Amino acid sequence: MSAIVIRDVKTILTAPEGINLVVVKVETSEPGLYGLGCATFTQRYLAVATAIDEYLKPFLIGKDVQRIEDIWQSAMVSSYWRNGPVLNNALSGVDMALWDIKGKIMNQPLYQLLGGKCREGVAIYRHADGRDLEEIVDNVARFMEQGVRHIRCQWGGYGGRNDYVTPDNSLPGAYFNPDAYARSVPQLFERMREKFGFGVELMHDVHERLSTIEAVRLAKQLEPYRLFFLEDPLAPEQLDGFKMLRMQSATPIAMGELFVHPREWVPLIAGGLIDYIRVHISAIGGITPAKKLAVLSEAFNVRTAWHGPGDVSPVGHAANLHLDLNAVNFGIQEWYSFSDRIQEVFPGCPTVRNGYAYVNEAPGLGIDIDEKLAAKYPCKNELPEWTLVRLPDGGPGRP
Repeated sequence: MSAIVIRDVKTILTAPEGINLVVVKVETSEPGLYGLGCATFTQRYLAVATAIDEYLKPFLIGKDVQRIEDIWQSAMVSSYWRNGPVLNNALSGVDMALWDIKGKIMNQPLYQLLGGKCREGVAIYRHADGRDLEEIVDNVARFMEQGVRHIRCQWGGYGGRNDYVTPDNSLPGAYFNPDAYARSVPQLFERMREKFGFGVELMHDVHERLSTIEAVRLAKQLEPYRLFFLEDPLAPEQLDGFKMLRMQSATPIAMGELFVHPREWVPLIAGGLIDYIRVHISAIGGITPAKKLAVLSEAFNVRTAWHGPGDVSPVGHAANLHLDLNAVNFGIQEWYSFSDRIQEVFPGCPTVRNGYAYVNEAPGLGIDIDEKLAAKYPCKNELPEWTLVRLPDGGPGRP
């Protein structure tokens, strides 16, 4: 039997909910056989599309679709320079699509190819925000009524409420006051525990908005409220600060949303400095490296908590879930609710019941795309305002 080879690689850009998504479709020499992968880097989606269309596509045409590991390894170094969000996302789109194709060839859901299920459903967490504490209380209660048992709480978005005075003629931007923000977070969780007790798991995302010493102080102050985890307390450029954080606080730490290179996560995992690894699967190169990262984390008692916001396509969410079903060290899965519009563009979206997400058991990733409908929702090349972060004195900050 002759090998099934890659016949074409297509980049599909769509934004059904106003969030730029990048999906890769790998078509094969076998009529009707194709796979889908997520390559979403919302803020630089055109750069990813160019990398796929102009570089990866010519590299891939004619290659055996079943040689996923060989394709991943050779494509990763084909540009010589590697391990960056643009090239990693481009490669991820292809990698996920090849796993999707392999599942269809084997007529099995992806999790079966990874070693089978360790659980039937995937526990999810949702985001509860609000302008004041009582609005957050209402939003937490609403999720609990839906059966969600893990909830991330924020007060006024990343960086908290805006309490600042700027100099004259300050540049425009998304301003926040790190000190006011850090002081508000213990108040937030004091109110949540007062209202809900300890029957619900609570989290918080610092979003790398604090200095090392301030993050340490916050983690210590949050200990009485027993958070499920404190997310991204430091920026990737401040990895040495995790040693100080771990030595002084027992608050569990989740980290990795911005990671793109193994040397970012290996020291934290091997050093016992984090409890949950939270990478954006497409930003590290797809399913192939994510499976290896999960196994590495297992060896050091670190659990997975893959990034799962709105700027992950439903294809990427499906990939997250298949990995979650298989990983013995699964921790929790961030979840973004799919609108009716998203589900029309992406038939086969995973479903949620009583706080658990489920894949649809179809071969491969189990998800498809309506290309004609996707084309009705074009992407917009606009810089998100929230990334233009500034401190009270007008200086630039971390988004």
